[in-house]
Amino acid sequence: MIKIDESLLQEIGLSSLSSDDKNSLLKHIYETLEMRVGIRLADQMSQEQLDEFEKYFQAKDDVGAFNWLETNFPNYKDIVQNEFDKLKQEVAGSVPDILKSIAP
Repeated sequence: MIKIDESLLQEIGLSSLSSDDKNSLLKHIYETLEMRVGIRLADQMSQEQLDEFEKYFQAKDDVGAFNWLETNFPNYKDIVQNEFDKLKQEVAGSVPDILKSIAP
């Protein structure tokens, strides 16, 4: 199960960040993951599927969107996990740069 919370930051060595920096980084990680998953799924969709899925997105119908994904892309959870693992590795590899960029 994917957790984008303080335990993730602790796992990759960023537990020393301030609360504001943690919240900002967690938000960035979430938004980046969402974008990457969206791109990967969109690349696999026909125009008709894109239009259909977009209706759920525009209606802010998360339940409908997830149900649609489960029906049309039963492997979407694997895509999410794969992208999360890659993103986590990227962030973990950037820990020294992240810590330098926020040092007082």
